[in-house]
Amino acid sequence: MSIGHILVVDDESEIRSLLAEVLTDEGYTVSSAADAAEARNSIASRRPDLILLDIWMPGQDGISLLREWHEAGQLVWPVVMMSGHGTVETAVEATRLGAFDFIEKPISLDKLLLVIEHGLENNRLLRENEHLKRSAPDPFELIGESEYMTTLRAQAKKVAGHDAWVLIFGEPGTGKQALARFIHHHSPRRHFPFIDTGSVAMGGRQNAAVELFGSEVDGKIRYGLLEQANGGTLFIAEAADMDEQTQMQLISALENQSFFRVGGAEPVAVDVRVIAATRKDLEAEVRAGRFREDLFYHLSVVPLPIEPLRHHPEDVPVLLSHYLDAAHRFEGLPRRELTIGARNLLKAHSWPGNVRELKNLVQRMLILGNGEVIDEQEVQRALGFLPARGDAAEGVANSLISLNLDLPLRDARDEFERRYLLAQLKACEGSMTELARITGMERTNLYRKLKSLGISANERS
Repeated sequence: MSIGHILVVDDESEIRSLLAEVLTDEGYTVSSAADAAEARNSIASRRPDLILLDIWMPGQDGISLLREWHEAGQLVWPVVMMSGHGTVETAVEATRLGAFDFIEKPISLDKLLLVIEHGLENNRLLRENEHLKRSAPDPFELIGESEYMTTLRAQAKKVAGHDAWVLIFGEPGTGKQALARFIHHHSPRRHFPFIDTGSVAMGGRQNAAVELFGSEVDGKIRYGLLEQANGGTLFIAEAADMDEQTQMQLISALENQSFFRVGGAEPVAVDVRVIAATRKDLEAEVRAGRFREDLFYHLSVVPLPIEPLRHHPEDVPVLLSHYLDAAHRFEGLPRRELTIGARNLLKAHSWPGNVRELKNLVQRMLILGNGEVIDEQEVQRALGFLPARGDAAEGVANSLISLNLDLPLRDARDEFERRYLLAQLKACEGSMTELARITGMERTNLYRKLKSLGISANERS
């Protein structure tokens, strides 16, 4: 596997040949261009990880080409300028236009290799820091000290050592993305991008195609997520949401390791590992004709389930401590501690929204609460099981306000009904007759509904 793709742009064929030979020996793949036109064609056929760009070339010089990329917003790779007649003014202008570094001819190969290594590492860190600004701290960690989590981490590290595709399945909020990042972080591809499709409407056909495969319009190239992941990992956040056309295009691209950008005429080579996630039963989706069988078998070479939090409740205290500390250190929220009773109450909670619900609950209590201690009553109010000021109707409303809106519609509806019925059951002091009257449900249907939601008729909190 290549450690990076370098584009060498220089009008001197001897320099192009020398650099290609040296860089290939170092483990890079190399493309060459003699002028600006060839450089444009090269980046259109394959997205480079770094560009070595000569300043003085016939026709369009390197500085004006750098300016063109800068003004078009295409400077998504580090550029190292090369020149035998450089000046301070030229170096300053190149830096202003976004060049990563400037190296003089005759080129010291040792220095050049060091600059390239630093350029690639700097670009990787920039991408990683950008992700950290948008996500929780410790994105590569799977938090928990239970036997289950210890086993899961060991399985993930074992899977990481191979390049097989992985299908992670589990309920919403269980940490499927964190598991995917953990696998990538411990894999040989860890120095290359981890690209998440989570922000893409995968069922949107044309939009999904542009986001995944990029586009070429009037000579302007937009690199899609698949191309951005080249050398690294593409994480498909919800495989079951892909429409049929996107599934067909994706399986073709991944089988052939090449694809066409939307509007493009030339194939683009790509080398990625795929980790997909789903909350649905993909085998059932295949039987129902909503998911391609060939794509299912490609994605599920290594199926990896992730259990809901209620199956390993011993990790709840560890997760609570982690997110309480993280919210204080990274988000500036006040430092507060849970009483023993509050921790026991949270450990006994069923966590239908899993780790995501726990994290959201911690943030909500730190934002809305007061004082240095979080007690049982505050936890019950945050969970929606106690009214804010003793009013039963207000208790029902408080329960619904605290609903986790990150859940899929079906899960959110079940959680809404569960909290609504629990709050009403408490308000009725356990009277099924009164509960049937308030809810407008026939008693047989009411008992059936309570049973399906895991609520005992004697439950009041």
